[in-house]
Amino acid sequence: MGYITKILILLIVFSLSKLGLTQVDRPKLNSFINQNQIQPEPLSIEEAFPYFVSELSPGKYEVMWNLAPGHYLYRHAFKFTLLQTKESEEEPVDFVLPDGLKKTDQFFGQIEAYYEKITVDLSLQTVPGPEAKIIIQYQGCADWGFCYPPQRGLFELHP
Repeated sequence: MGYITKILILLIVFSLSKLGLTQVDRPKLNSFINQNQIQPEPLSIEEAFPYFVSELSPGKYEVMWNLAPGHYLYRHAFKFTLLQTKESEEEPVDFVLPDGLKKTDQFFGQIEAYYEKITVDLSLQTVPGPEAKIIIQYQGCADWGFCYPPQRGLFELHP
């Protein structure tokens, strides 16, 4: 339980005791305290969804995620593009996803999700220049109800 949460609980208990309501409302207060203890702190994005990129051959790459337990990525949120220079427009990158787990998600309804480990194969349609970067976009959630915002990472290519 965080420091601020503990202070808030102490303030609530103190206020209730001054009003003479401590005994009457204790079940509600205990329920509040228990709910607060059950909900975990979200992991950082790097801890929840660590990934790395490997070059398999010229123009062929593999992106692999090793997800934290109880975390999943959305199939519909993956997108990969190539950025040749800072001034250029993003170019689409072909990618292949394996089948995911079909489930009902509290945020998006019926979805496909990936747990534990996911590997995505990428194929560039053009030869990357010296400043080229792959833009990696994805989004995921924790099973306990925390949804991370969409993520956008850059991987620098060295042709």
